[in-house]
Amino acid sequence: MPLDTDYYGVFGDVPAADRAFWDRARTFATESLEELTEAWDKAEYPLHLARRLGELDLLTDGVVGPGLSPMSPLAAGLVNMEISRGDGSMGTVVAVQGGLALRSIALFGSPEQQDRWLVPLARAEKLGAFALTEPDHGSDSVGLETTAQRDGDEWVLNGEKKWIGNGSVGDVTVVWARDDDGNVRGFLVEQDTPGYVGVTITGKGSLRAIHQARITLTDVRIPADAVLPGTRTFKDASAVLFATRLGVAWSALGHATAVFEAALNYSTQRIQFGKPLAGFQLVQERLTMMLSRLTSMQLHCLRLAELDAAGTLRPIQASLAKYHNTRAAREIASMARDMLGGNGILLENHVIQHLADIESLHTYEGTESVQSLLIGRDLTGIGAFR
Repeated sequence: MPLDTDYYGVFGDVPAADRAFWDRARTFATESLEELTEAWDKAEYPLHLARRLGELDLLTDGVVGPGLSPMSPLAAGLVNMEISRGDGSMGTVVAVQGGLALRSIALFGSPEQQDRWLVPLARAEKLGAFALTEPDHGSDSVGLETTAQRDGDEWVLNGEKKWIGNGSVGDVTVVWARDDDGNVRGFLVEQDTPGYVGVTITGKGSLRAIHQARITLTDVRIPADAVLPGTRTFKDASAVLFATRLGVAWSALGHATAVFEAALNYSTQRIQFGKPLAGFQLVQERLTMMLSRLTSMQLHCLRLAELDAAGTLRPIQASLAKYHNTRAAREIASMARDMLGGNGILLENHVIQHLADIESLHTYEGTESVQSLLIGRDLTGIGAFR
């Protein structure tokens, strides 16, 4: 069971409305933990649990739109944290379904598109995907090569995408492509459209309980009104990524909390050389180091949730939170893995799974290197990349 580690009482006065979301997320994560661990081990995607998140109204990530329940930035963060504390794959479902697909339509979709998709996506009656990354364009996604050509009353899409959550098992994909004028725009492509082929990527050592796809688009014809009318440039795609970057920081906090508490529990129960591991100076020093990093992560998240609620959050601040928290989560997970010794590689102890899943968080929504360059440009006024 979670220990509710909060040394500074950072979350001691969470409002009741936000706590209701948090409690539902806690219950889901606790009750589904065993099933999710088994799914991770077998690399199976438990779609019924993804849909359960929708039934519990935990998928909106704070997105505002017609028919969506109000969720504050703090509540959205706590949900991200709690679901990821249980399982990173389900945390990624929240990020993909709400943070990316739902948010794209809410920010840039027409009223008709919003009426059709927002509530079904929020309830997970329909599964959505966000297709920006390509096989040859990850960190430099601005260089995307997927094209959308106008042909009468239709758009014709061609190209490839990679690492697309829900891209092979969902209902609609927000595909980012260049139009005839070279502008980057978002298109709603239903996955049963002829020419759309999503193949689940296998052999993953991380986030094994969610399916991510490599997508091929071959002369995919969609109606003229399938374009998201509010999208005009790559900055629009970036706006969605910026908005979800803080969610990644919260997810990293959830992972870090899980492995810290696993290490703390283990150290008090494991007897070596005649006494609990927790009775050794080195172990206590490591626990203290882990706690200091965890507390710092909590403070990053809370402060940025406050800025977000006030409407003053700058995208670059979210970049710093993501940069800091995924780094700290990796360090905490590595120390926890070491502290558990050989038992640290057993899934039943929930450390090695989190350690592996943190590697994906550390990469997606902008790698550490890219975040550092964005922050560096903000600090110095000098761009070190295009």
